[in-house]
Amino acid sequence: MKDSPLVDTHFHLYLKDMPLTSWAWHKPPEDASAEDFLQVMDRHGIGFGVIAAASLHGQYNDYVIRALRRHKRLRGTVFVRPETDMYTLERMKADGVVGIRLFFRRVPDPPDLTSPEYRLLLRRVRDLDWHVHTLVSSPMLPQVIQEVEGAGVKLVIDHFGKPDEQLGVNCPGFQALLAAVERGRTWVKMSGGFRMPSPAAARSYAQALLRVSGGERLMWGSDWPFAAFEDRVSYAQTIADLHDWVPDAATRRLIGGETPMRLYFGQ
Repeated sequence: MKDSPLVDTHFHLYLKDMPLTSWAWHKPPEDASAEDFLQVMDRHGIGFGVIAAASLHGQYNDYVIRALRRHKRLRGTVFVRPETDMYTLERMKADGVVGIRLFFRRVPDPPDLTSPEYRLLLRRVRDLDWHVHTLVSSPMLPQVIQEVEGAGVKLVIDHFGKPDEQLGVNCPGFQALLAAVERGRTWVKMSGGFRMPSPAAARSYAQALLRVSGGERLMWGSDWPFAAFEDRVSYAQTIADLHDWVPDAATRRLIGGETPMRLYFGQ
């Protein structure tokens, strides 16, 4: 497809029969396999992809890691326990893992980043030159940014930082996100527009991020297979959303190609 992004930085892979956590918020209605997604990528001219660890499956990273081993155009993030040892993490890196996902929404025991176990994990993430990939409810976001930055770790935030629906761009969480982008160790995914209160809200978040960053440290993701919205969103629509949010073609190339290739593929 003409003028498609080069890299999709946020999508999920899973099979219907994979184990779900006790607190899973959604049960996939059909498989979303690596091979299915590669066909979607090819139909839309997407060259590379970054798998976002799905919270539904907790520590079951097995399917994602095996997909990374098979398909070198993919990278991915994983959920790990804080005590995961260096050798396991190094093997994951060799397989194509580029970061860990920390999840603070809908979970019974969100991670305490000030605890000794998580300080150790964050140091290992830093040593591997990985990043922390997260989605945080807006009131918690300033603290999470502070703790990850304090550990010297790169941070990637999903779905525009999911601002408070009532306060929008003025909510403290989104303002903390903007400040973190300016400081230069935080990246934000322009993704999940269909999960926002309205297209206008998503557009306002994008405009605020563009004003602060000029497009630097922003990336695009489709959020395929659109969990809980499976029959209401198309992949082509998510690309069209990027064009709506970022009218300038040069800035779209930065967001959809140059930045994610540097961050995830070292190019």
